[in-house]
Amino acid sequence: MPLAVLLAGITGSGKTTVAQALADHGYTRLSVDEEVHRLHGRYGVDYPEHTYFERERPVVEAVRARFVKELEAGNDVVLDHGLWRLSERDAWRQAAREAGGYPVVVYLPAGREELLGRLAERNQREDANALTVTPEALDDFFARFDPPGDDEEVIVCTGDLDALVVALSSVKHRQG
Repeated sequence: MPLAVLLAGITGSGKTTVAQALADHGYTRLSVDEEVHRLHGRYGVDYPEHTYFERERPVVEAVRARFVKELEAGNDVVLDHGLWRLSERDAWRQAAREAGGYPVVVYLPAGREELLGRLAERNQREDANALTVTPEALDDFFARFDPPGDDEEVIVCTGDLDALVVALSSVKHRQG
């Protein structure tokens, strides 16, 4: 049964780094941000920030279709998307199950000060994974984020990518 790794974390928590590492281990990486960037350019530069969600919505649906297709083909997938809300995580878990995959939420916790440091550096870049985030926006993100609860089966990733790969291999072995 293929794994569907669903990353949950606030902007700057390390989702892209984890997704890229898992891609190096054979996972198909699907990135909503990179697809929005490919289609529309830079957030706040090539289009107004307030139009992001209307641009993102069809991309999420296209990524979901590819996510299902990859799982149906038997491929392990990692979704590089924040999944801030429990309802979003539930919907992606359901899509994974319906496609014959086994969903695993990987949570990347990070504190405000740590994220501010990472984002200050990242805000200087111009790539698809470097949306500019102000301290005020970060506060808003925290207010809108539902950390995974005790009732969710979650692997917490604190930065040790080797340990995460081992944990996911263990899950896959139990499912196989």
